[in-house]
Amino acid sequence: MTDPAPAPAEAARDRVPRRAARVAVLDPDGAVFLLRYDNPEVGRHWAMPGGGLEGDETPREGAVREAREETGWTDVEPGPLLCTWEHDFTRGDVPVRQHEHIYVAHAPHRPLSGDLVAAHRADGILDGRWWTPAELVATDEALWPPQLPALLAELRAHGPADPAPDLGYVPNGPRRTAG
Repeated sequence: MTDPAPAPAEAARDRVPRRAARVAVLDPDGAVFLLRYDNPEVGRHWAMPGGGLEGDETPREGAVREAREETGWTDVEPGPLLCTWEHDFTRGDVPVRQHEHIYVAHAPHRPLSGDLVAAHRADGILDGRWWTPAELVATDEALWPPQLPALLAELRAHGPADPAPDLGYVPNGPRRTAG
C-alpha cells in the first residue's frame, strides 16, 4: 500500500518558497497567449508568460520583465490582477512552492518577436501559441492555473474582480508526458 500524499502545509515544508508573476496577454478577440512546458515533476502544461521575481522586484515589474524575455514583446503593460495562486513544481533540481500574481494585459495577435531560442531553452519552454476561449474550454491539456478558462470567462463577462480571487494552493493534476 502506498502512503497518502502529504497535506499542502506539510509538503510546503519540503519546498523552497518562490515568488513569481505572469501575464495573461489577451488579443482583441479574447484569445490568450500561452507557453508550453514539459517539467520532469508535473509533465506537459501550458502557462502564461512569466516566472520568478528577481531581488526586490515587485510582481508587476517581474511580469513586465518576464513577458519581454519570453515573448520579445516590449509593449506589454500589465493591467488589473486576474488572480493569485500557489503550486508546487521542481525547477532545476529544487522543489519549490511558487506563489504567483497573474495580471491581465491586452496586445495585438502576433507571433513571438526576436531570437528567443536560448531563453526558451533555459526556461524549458517548448512552444507558444494563442488559444481562443473555446479552445481553452475544450482542451484536455494541463493549464496553469487549471481555473484559467473560468477566470478568463468571468473577466470577459464582468470585467476584473475587485479584489482579484486568491485561488490558494492548487495541487498538481495527473502528470502528462510530452507528445
